[in-house]
Amino acid sequence: MTWENALKSSRLKPGKKKMLTVNGHLVMLARVGTDVVATEALCRHMRWPLAYGGKIKDGCIRCPLHQTTHKLDDGSLVEWAPFPLFPPYGKLVGAMSKKKDLRIYEVREADGFIQIRLGPSDAGTPGAQT
Repeated sequence: MTWENALKSSRLKPGKKKMLTVNGHLVMLARVGTDVVATEALCRHMRWPLAYGGKIKDGCIRCPLHQTTHKLDDGSLVEWAPFPLFPPYGKLVGAMSKKKDLRIYEVREADGFIQIRLGPSDAGTPGAQT
């Protein structure tokens, strides 16, 4: 797989997230401290855009809609659809949908760009900065 330019490094400020399309893939980029992470852009539970209101804390991203939480280093599921506003509904919807890990893409900064590797072979592969 080749590296794809996703965004100029200067356009992603510390603590910020962006959703964009790179070579046909909808991705979320986030700058966490000095690191950049790249994930699929939509929550695995109800396909909500994580860049719009998703919270990053303790190395995890939490969906703003149903609170499904994934680790940013490998995409593994931490909590599936607790839906704290109305817990019985969240548990019911969560039970009816298959639990899935979040896809994480390899990411690096080079030549003033944030670059990611895309492709079907990277599903479930931990992100890495090189």
